[in-house]
Amino acid sequence: MSQVLVVEDEAAIAELIAINLRHAGHEVVLAASAEQAQDQVDAVLPDLILLDWMLPGQSGIMLARQWRQSARTRDLPIIMLTARAEESDKIVGLDAGADDYLTKPFSTGELLARVRALLRRSAPDALDAPVEVGPLRLDPATHRVSRAGTEVKVGPTEFRLLHFFMTHPERVHSRSQLLDRVWGDHVFIEERTVDVHVKRLREALAPADCAAMIETVRGAGYRFTAGITPH
Repeated sequence: MSQVLVVEDEAAIAELIAINLRHAGHEVVLAASAEQAQDQVDAVLPDLILLDWMLPGQSGIMLARQWRQSARTRDLPIIMLTARAEESDKIVGLDAGADDYLTKPFSTGELLARVRALLRRSAPDALDAPVEVGPLRLDPATHRVSRAGTEVKVGPTEFRLLHFFMTHPERVHSRSQLLDRVWGDHVFIEERTVDVHVKRLREALAPADCAAMIETVRGAGYRFTAGITPH
């Protein structure tokens, strides 16, 4: 189930959108202002945001720009909702960071189709496809990790952490980013938890001589690298 944050100050429109999204199987969170929307995003990263252009106080355009400038929210899928139909307005919305643009009034069918399309585009490619980085192979369908055919035993949380690392290799991830992407909610779990699970994952990978693939980047976080460097 995908969580959609609907940022819309007109209650009737927000409720209508929410009813249709829930009927389509989505979990919906409502926000009536930029401030409420920011509070929701700070609490839990949604899978997609429907963002009204005209909001009380800070505009949706400003909010989109703000989210695009933050590492934590840079990749949030955003569909801009607006009564502005001019092409120049559409360009402004897209330039601000919106992934898609829907002009009011819009049909429920079109809204749901665009939500589905954007969620498909933003989802990790082929979630069930096996991933290989260096000598390691991870198969989400069978929940197995192996090196040269020999199985590596990892716990469920370590498996999710490794899956994220292997699908995003060679990039430095902060602890808060890992909490968001692996645990899904950074608020109720301390960042220290990430260190504990990274330690457990390294211990699990040690018998396969792959522990060094997880590098600690001082002051920044962790990086998963294909090259195994000896200690």
